[in-house]
Formats: sequence, C-alpha cells, structure tokens
Amino acid sequence: MAFKEVVAQHPAQKIQMDQLMVDQALPVADLDQWDPVLLIHHGFDYLEAGWHPRQSGVGPHPHRGFSPITFVIRGDVHHRDSRGNSSVVKAGGMQWMDAGMGITHSERPSAEFAETGGPMEIVQCWINLPAAKKMEQPRYQAIQDIDVPTYHTSDQLAELRVYAGNQWGLTGPVQPRLPFEAYRIDLKKGGKLSLNLPDGLNAVLYNLRDTMLVNNANRLFVKEAMFLGSEENDVALEAMGDTICIVLAGKPIGEKVTKYGPFVMNSQTEVLEALRDSQLGKMGILIEEF
Repeated sequence: MAFKEVVAQHPAQKIQMDQLMVDQALPVADLDQWDPVLLIHHGFDYLEAGWHPRQSGVGPHPHRGFSPITFVIRGDVHHRDSRGNSSVVKAGGMQWMDAGMGITHSERPSAEFAETGGPMEIVQCWINLPAAKKMEQPRYQAIQDIDVPTYHTSDQLAELRVYAGNQWGLTGPVQPRLPFEAYRIDLKKGGKLSLNLPDGLNAVLYNLRDTMLVNNANRLFVKEAMFLGSEENDVALEAMGDTICIVLAGKPIGEKVTKYGPFVMNSQTEVLEALRDSQLGKMGILIEEF
C-alpha cells in the first residue's frame, strides 16, 4: 500500500461559540485551512428535559460562499432555512448545505428531543467552494441514517458510513459541488479498516473517542486531527479502543480565501458585499415557527 503522508497533527482547541464550548480542530495553531476544508467544530451538550427548542441551538444566521456540513453523532438537529427547508436529522445522519449566493438558517434540537432531553453531539465542518460556484443557488440535503450506505468488516469490528464520494463499492447520497469524500467510521477495539481515496485529495481525520493507529505507525489521540497530503491514496486505521473517526477528503481549490464570520469569499470586497446583502435581506428572512 502507498500511504498518504502525514503533514500535520494537532489537538483540538476549546473555544466559546455563543453559549456553547466546542472543540475546534481547524483552524488551529499555524494551520488556517486544509484546502478545501476550512473549519472543524466538535460540539457536545446535555439538554435538560423540558427545555423549549428556542432556548438551545443556534438561531437564524446567514452564510455565503461555502458548504457547512453537520455529522449528527447523538441527539438530533432541526434545520430551518429561508428557502423553505425544514427537517430533523437524527443520530447517524448528516446535513449538507451549499450556501452558495446566500441563505439564512437555524440549527436547533427538535421539539421532541427538547422535551425528553439527553446528550447532543455534532461535528460541523466548513468546506470551501471555488469562486465559480460561490454565487450559485443554495441547496440543502438532509441525509438520514437509514439512507447512508454502510459497510461492515467481516469481524464486525469496523463500520463505515459513506455520505459523499465512493468507498468499498458504496456511493454516498450527497453530490458535492467539488470532488469530495465524507465518511464516518465506527471502530471497536482492535478493529481495522483500510481506505483507498481518489487521486489528488487532501484528507483530514478527526478522532472523537479513543486512540487510533494510522498507517501502522502514527498514533491519533482523542479530539485530535491528522492532516494527510494529496499524494498517494491509501489510509490504514486501527483502533486501540472503541472510537469514532470522521474522514474528509477534497481536491484542493488553490484560490485565495477571505473569511469574515459566516462568509467565505475570495476578496475583501466580496465579503463587504456579502455583509451588505445580508443586511438588506437578500439572503432571505427566516421566521422560526415552534
């Protein structure tokens, strides 16, 4: 096997997002992005039973120029947006949104989950879009767990969910606007899984639970991200304890990135235009109904 090179490895950093502390695996230290992946946030909260959904999650806010995607690990997420989409994605599923020219959305627990309470855990990632696609029409896809193609090793110690791309003969239900692969891998202690990624993709592994061995030599600890280069194709994983690993791999865009809050463009002028358009309501208005 020709393993992908480990370019960098960093522990996630604690940051405050509104009222929630999250583990930020990207950007960190001297790594601002891993083209085309811009951000990785791992959020956990425990919702007390009987809360109103309005009291939790994130209220209406705009985006432009990139694709925010959310792996739902535990609990659920109710997405609403200014294009009329409203859906609840439960554990094992994913939300994929191409913000394109602009959209306003909210992310909250469902009314049912808020009533019963329990642990909520997500991993949200921001995927850049090339300049030619930043101003396309927005698109939202809700992928439920039952709709995710899943592969199990013969010893039942490894489970692979394919949300986007192709792996082990499975094709994910998401059709990204650039070459991109997105997987979730659940490993029991001693479980092993090998991946063969398409040519020329930067890859990142984010480990949620327990230590993993990558490419037979590199230890990846809990809440750490490992960044792999675009050369070669193979990645080998082995679990030292029960864990969950998120795998993202995309073709580098190679364009200048200018970020400000919820907008990701190619120049400061475009960011200022996004701010103006948002203030003028051109990204839509979202009135939440509970």
